[in-house]
Amino acid sequence: MKRGTLLLLAMLASAAAARSAPARASDATRSASPNSSPALRLERGRGVEVSRPASAASPRERTAAFDPEAATRAYLASVPPDARARSDAYYEGGYWLLLWDFLAGAALSLLLLGTRFSVRMRDLAARISRRKPIQTALYWTQYLVVTSIVLFPLTVWEGYFREHAYGLSNQTFGAWLGDQAKGFLVGLVFGGFAVVVLYGVLRKTPRTWWLWGSLTAVAILVMGALIAPVYIAPLFNKYKKLEDPKVRDPILALARANGIGVRDVYEFDASRQSKRMSANVSGFLGTERISMNDNLLNRGSVPEIEAVMGHEMGHYVLNHVYKGILEIGLLIVIGFALVRLAFDRIRAAMEPHWRVESIGDVAGLPLLVLLISTYFFLLTPVLNTVIRTQEAEADIFGINASQQPDGMAQAALHLAEYRKLDPGKLEEIVFFDHPSGRNRILMAMRWKAEHLR
Repeated sequence: MKRGTLLLLAMLASAAAARSAPARASDATRSASPNSSPALRLERGRGVEVSRPASAASPRERTAAFDPEAATRAYLASVPPDARARSDAYYEGGYWLLLWDFLAGAALSLLLLGTRFSVRMRDLAARISRRKPIQTALYWTQYLVVTSIVLFPLTVWEGYFREHAYGLSNQTFGAWLGDQAKGFLVGLVFGGFAVVVLYGVLRKTPRTWWLWGSLTAVAILVMGALIAPVYIAPLFNKYKKLEDPKVRDPILALARANGIGVRDVYEFDASRQSKRMSANVSGFLGTERISMNDNLLNRGSVPEIEAVMGHEMGHYVLNHVYKGILEIGLLIVIGFALVRLAFDRIRAAMEPHWRVESIGDVAGLPLLVLLISTYFFLLTPVLNTVIRTQEAEADIFGINASQQPDGMAQAALHLAEYRKLDPGKLEEIVFFDHPSGRNRILMAMRWKAEHLR
């Protein structure tokens, strides 16, 4: 489950500054990969190939010979040092981007309040219409335009130039700009709907707004999490049915075996944007869909594809979307309660300067965004741990369903093109919303060792 889906409502701050943040190995790398030879697949001892075929050894000998730690080290060693240094630099740079994005958004919120630009946007909306919902929608339109323009230099550097610098993007600037425009329109329509509903609730519940506002935010989060993969994702990519039976049929068999009632597998053209490999199982009430991008299809082996799809089916079968909504929803309720204490005091103290009249005054949106963004920024390790735990559960489900430990390890190496492969323990807890590549490979090798018994 993607973190962007879970944090859809980190109070629309992301909608205001939308990011477009956004791996078949070479033949040589693949041939050097541990366990690449079927005859030797079960005959590895501390990274040293055993000369006799696996079939010649007894089960006890095979189990004793296979060392998960050694197999993991062999997989890690198959990544060239320069590629590993590049992915480490890219991922570690993301730590700083968390800070720069937060500080840029915070500075912009204070600027809108301090210059009373937010009040002027509210007053302009009030002159155009007397109806509060329309005023709120007009304010949101102005707010989104202003924040998108001001933050555009950071957005273009982060989403376009940096991605190209690390060889992760396939887009021309024009195509990238087109996707940004689509994202802006989605934010305008769905963000506007969310803000209108939210401020309607805030105006009607001035004393208990934190409770009803947080529940409204969770409801909007649920709506976004359920409809985005089916109805919004196709706005950015073309989906078509996967026709290759060698890939499609094993995936459908895996789905049927795990109670997922689908008849087709879809592929989408993510290669027009990025080199990243991904897949998902999404939908509800008859809209269920299994999708994989063309990067996974073209760059991954069949065992790797089965392992990845088993992982995605794990999210679906284990109801991670709903559990994630419950967990993040609880954090949202707590966040709103804390924000209420700060908002009321700050607004009262700054009212002569900012002219924000109450929580129901849409001119106070920058302050609301600032406080909620601060809350979630400080909560980064907690949010990452919540998501990482679900990802680890899906890994375990996927490897048990697909029975492809080496496919899982290969997928982890492909993800290492843009994720640090072997971080420190504290680093992984704070900054990783997925298990590290090393831990994923080690999990797969432990599964393999136990099943050699």
